[in-house]
Amino acid sequence: MSGRTVKIFLVDGVPTGLITAEIMNWTGRFIVAPRSQLADLAQRDELKRTGIYFLTGSNPEDPSQEIVYIGESDNIWNRLTQHNKASDKEFWEKTVVVTSKDANITKAHGRYLESRLIQIANQAKRAKVINGTNPETTSLPEPDIADMEYFLEQIQMILPVLGFTFANPLPSIKTESINHAPQEISPIFCLNYASASAKAQEINGEFVVLEGSLARKAHVDSLADSYIHMREKLVKDGNLANSSNNDFWIFAENVPFQSPSTAANIVGGASLNGRQLWKVQGTSKSYGKWSEERIEKAGEITGIQA
Repeated sequence: MSGRTVKIFLVDGVPTGLITAEIMNWTGRFIVAPRSQLADLAQRDELKRTGIYFLTGSNPEDPSQEIVYIGESDNIWNRLTQHNKASDKEFWEKTVVVTSKDANITKAHGRYLESRLIQIANQAKRAKVINGTNPETTSLPEPDIADMEYFLEQIQMILPVLGFTFANPLPSIKTESINHAPQEISPIFCLNYASASAKAQEINGEFVVLEGSLARKAHVDSLADSYIHMREKLVKDGNLANSSNNDFWIFAENVPFQSPSTAANIVGGASLNGRQLWKVQGTSKSYGKWSEERIEKAGEITGIQA
């Protein structure tokens, strides 16, 4: 994929205040604001237009999990004021609004985007989606569907830049270049610990344990509570399921982690150094060694020595 320019403007001059964001040569515009600045959004003309919006916050029952409500309206400001009075929106901490600068988004377009984004967020399982129902995708003419799918791609591109990952699809294993363009692809890493056997790959900055890997059910007493809680949550969410061996869970799908060590702790049920224990498939080379070699190679190409 070619590079893209994202313009972010701090309206109040501070990173915690009202923010606008857009991609060059795209008609969409993002507005992000904390709920405490809801009144400031009233001054924005964009909120009187048709568009979609996200209400996000932390799950009070699990602060590590994000909650999101996805909606659409032909007058977003009016809809936000209604939500502000609702007792079921106590989780709401930040508001994200997406509109079109050329005002060509119609009510039908908004409903289409809302439905697709709810589908995507539910499939990604990165956040708790609290929409009571998933509305059926609005029937649109074929050219409009193509336009809205492109609009959707841009939304998914900017959301992580602004710190929201709920619409990031689950990563899939990469085995070849895209469109015949050279692309550096992470090897498959393997970990074997206490009879637990797992495979993983580094994809888009995340360390992804692959579907079919096994994780040990038992854990050592010294395992940090945060990892115990993470393992319990993976079981609750269905990411880890019972396997044919009662001593192990099986990964029901690819699951991303922030680091090799976090992934190793989940797989092994113990405090493990993932950079040492994950090995390049078919070799004894550790993840740490592989990573160091990549850095050294990059330094050689650029003429910079580590």
